[in-house]
Amino acid sequence: MKISLASDHAGYRLKEAIAAHLRAQGHDIQDHGPHDEKAVDYPDSALAVATGIRDGAAPFGILVCSTGIGISIAANKHPGIRAALCMNEDMAEYSRRHNNANILCLGQKYTTPDMAEKYIALFLSTPFDAGERHQRRISKIDTPPPVPPVP
Repeated sequence: MKISLASDHAGYRLKEAIAAHLRAQGHDIQDHGPHDEKAVDYPDSALAVATGIRDGAAPFGILVCSTGIGISIAANKHPGIRAALCMNEDMAEYSRRHNNANILCLGQKYTTPDMAEKYIALFLSTPFDAGERHQRRISKIDTPPPVPPVP
């Protein structure tokens, strides 16, 4: 499976561990960097992965920063992206099952490589429960709200 991957400098070490793990499993990794621990801005990393998913280059992405918060906020600004910050196995499963998340966000500060492997396995293997109730909610997320008229 193709997976788009990026981090900022504070998530670099976990990103590298994730990339090695996924390559060992036979996945095709699109590594958008960084390629060292020099400072980079997480919105740029989120944009790279979001663009790849939007354009169909990969069905799923993984983003890492220090806490996972900033990079998930940045990714969710992009149309069609449903980035989920997951800090346990249950969150990883339900981000897919109920929310049809297409980007898994992790925080290096709180996630060991072993934990990340478990979250990623669940994220990639869990199908979306495409029933009416969940799809209705996803459609509301994917539809921009109307712009109120200017008074």
